[in-house]
Amino acid sequence: MSMTQQARHSLPIFLAVAVAAVLILACAPAEAPVADAAAGEQVAAGSEPAREYYEIRRYRLADEDSRQTVLAYLENALVPALNRAGIDRVGVFGVEPPAEADEPVDPVDALSLWAIIAFPTIEDFTAMKSTLEADAAYLEAAAPMYATPRQEPIYERLESWFLRAFKGMPVMELPPQTVAGEDRIFELRLYESHNEETARRKVHMFDNGEIDIMRDVEMAPLLFAELLIGEDVPALVYILSASDMEAHREHWQAFGGHPEWIRMRDMEYYKGTVSRIENVFLRPTAFSQI
Repeated sequence: MSMTQQARHSLPIFLAVAVAAVLILACAPAEAPVADAAAGEQVAAGSEPAREYYEIRRYRLADEDSRQTVLAYLENALVPALNRAGIDRVGVFGVEPPAEADEPVDPVDALSLWAIIAFPTIEDFTAMKSTLEADAAYLEAAAPMYATPRQEPIYERLESWFLRAFKGMPVMELPPQTVAGEDRIFELRLYESHNEETARRKVHMFDNGEIDIMRDVEMAPLLFAELLIGEDVPALVYILSASDMEAHREHWQAFGGHPEWIRMRDMEYYKGTVSRIENVFLRPTAFSQI
């Protein structure tokens, strides 16, 4: 069942103060493939590229009026304020309706809005709240959003994921359609693992070949990241892009038949690392920067 259809899987509103308590997944075991040793040498040499952080938000909305209010807030208040603070990759998305043959989206989830914010450092993330509170233009533009009474809340919940980019893709890679301002769709996928060790091995699989295979078949991945805070830990999130759904399905077909994927899929080290998968298709708004 897709992420949009899992109302019970609401992820809690993030608390910036919780970031300091985040623990990175356990170190690699002795039986890890040889690639781990090379990665360790790179880190020891101080050559590992800086990995950025992401917040992924979902605004769960009950009606179209509320949706329009949140859209206006994101376009006129939040995105410009983050840009003024130097955060220049802020994506805002609606849920892409499924094809007729696919399972329908729950009405509440169909109204939801998603936002993806890329932070170069964790300090940029923790400073966000105070930065917004000190921005007079933001406060003025956000007033309609915050003026609603308690009895008539704008959103049912604001859910938030906080993530750190993989070593294999330390910085978000914007697809060519974004750069050209062309139509595009995204698939957000969440992979849960049943413990931290199997989650670490699945991340290792991406870092040591699976990301390259996805690039090879033109899946145009946007980001790969470990979920640091949320109910679904241990888990990872990755996002793929394409010009349209038909192209995206062709890319998945090519991926499934790729000989290197078949080789990696059958490796004992990577078996049993994913216990549950959720996904949602997203289409960017006109003002989205992703």
